[in-house]
Amino acid sequence: MPSQYRPQLLGWIDDLDKGTNYLSGADDRLLYTNDNYCAFLRKTSSDQSFYLFISLISILSLTFYIIFYFSFNFSFEISIDNDEKIIDILLSLGVIVSLFAIYLMIPELYQNLFTRKGSPIIFNRKTNKVYINESYFFNFTSFKNPIHFLKPNKKRIKEYDWGDLHGVVVHNFSTYSLNTTILMVCEPGTHKTIDHVLLDPLRYGIGSYQVWGWVNNFMCFNDLISLNDGKYTWEQETPFKKDIIQDQGWPEWMVEAFNALSPEHLSEIKQKYHVQ
Repeated sequence: MPSQYRPQLLGWIDDLDKGTNYLSGADDRLLYTNDNYCAFLRKTSSDQSFYLFISLISILSLTFYIIFYFSFNFSFEISIDNDEKIIDILLSLGVIVSLFAIYLMIPELYQNLFTRKGSPIIFNRKTNKVYINESYFFNFTSFKNPIHFLKPNKKRIKEYDWGDLHGVVVHNFSTYSLNTTILMVCEPGTHKTIDHVLLDPLRYGIGSYQVWGWVNNFMCFNDLISLNDGKYTWEQETPFKKDIIQDQGWPEWMVEAFNALSPEHLSEIKQKYHVQ
């Protein structure tokens, strides 16, 4: 069956249910948790190092190919017959494809160079809110005006309602058949998708359900094996905020809202900071 969420994502595998039928073991992406909120990393150091290396190698290889092509064409004067014209056309197409590939790979390179402390995603189970702060590079306006592509200063700082977020697993078409868990942000009460949030990238098979399962149990107030399985235990909230949250552009009201104890408490925090 196709996904119930529209538009459906390319490589869709499964829609994920919210409920209690998931394993509650913590995952190595779990960074911090207390009784109010938890934080998951979406880019580990190993992820960033690996894809940074792959992106750099790919970009350098394509760049050398382009340099070789133009050096060859400008350095040699040869008579061109029909076969050589075909070869020249193919090489020219190769240059165009290479330039386009570089254009698409630079955002991944940017993400791994400048990602905000692993781009943590915060879930508050007392208010049913989800918080995200991330820098991104690529969007479709880049096709309309390429100069925007050279100004990677875009940010997304959002507060979402947990009820409007729905998990799906998609195939990332890699050599190793890895899956990715995406949060579909839908209009309230509908299956119409208005945004997408990366939750858990690059997992094998059933592993792609693990983070979703833990978050599900946490947000549904189900019993968890442990709230202290992250890098920082609940007593270490100050070091966690200093190392991961501080100086990363999180609004003050939002950092305070992480620990909001109820929707009413959250309203008081927003009123204090004059947040609509």
